[in-house]
Amino acid sequence: MDRLGIEFITALGQAPVDYVHLAADLGAPNIGIALAPIVMVPEDAPRWSLRDDAALFARTKAAISERGVSVMLGEGFLIHPQMEMANSAADMDLLAELGARRLNVVSIEADIQRSHDQFALFAEMAGARGMAATIEFLPGMPTGDLASAAAHVLASGAANAGVLLDSMHFFRSGGTIAELQAIDPALITHAQLCDLPAVSPFPQYADQAKYERLSPGEGVLPLAEFYAALPESIMVGLEIPQRGRALAGADHRQRIGDILGAARSFTTGLSK
Repeated sequence: MDRLGIEFITALGQAPVDYVHLAADLGAPNIGIALAPIVMVPEDAPRWSLRDDAALFARTKAAISERGVSVMLGEGFLIHPQMEMANSAADMDLLAELGARRLNVVSIEADIQRSHDQFALFAEMAGARGMAATIEFLPGMPTGDLASAAAHVLASGAANAGVLLDSMHFFRSGGTIAELQAIDPALITHAQLCDLPAVSPFPQYADQAKYERLSPGEGVLPLAEFYAALPESIMVGLEIPQRGRALAGADHRQRIGDILGAARSFTTGLSK
């Protein structure tokens, strides 16, 4: 099985039906998706919503079926002090209908007990719809490293729960290969791969995360060791938005095709 897939923000807001067809054309039939754009490039690109446009939802669902594409990850969920996870049921239903195998959530809740409780409910709701659940950590957030994300999974007691491990967030949070090698591999159920320069050109962490990452082998992260330490059974999504190339004129096919080519060369080289 090809472990590599295309994560949603790598597409930079491309219309969902076109995104599905492009993934299939590029031989990358595993994708992440959300119900509306998280990042749009350019910012005035046409907006779309799979929540509000029933016809678009139907066309997207049909394209997924017709092209043999699988939704490896459903995005767009948040544990937030002013939000209740119970209100996410309708979004979960839509992603389940698209065939999502796993849903991912990020927590910005400072009350750790409430964050644990909300994640446990998230996992329960995903499981009731036949999906797995992951929590992703972000440096600087209360759930900001591998240990705090793993604590959510363990506290939930849910068999369908795991950590989503993003290489950018892992290394920028101070994570080490030794730490990754020491953790129970069963806790890591999805990974995201990108590379980074030694110094970010952005003043805000989120700007680099959302807009500008490098393909594997183009930066300084120890990705060979990172990739080798991942459980062999999990999917590895390419979360590599490249706003600069898009604004310079590289279309989705060229940009994502180059990302896939670099990632495939990188991972093939590791297996030799």
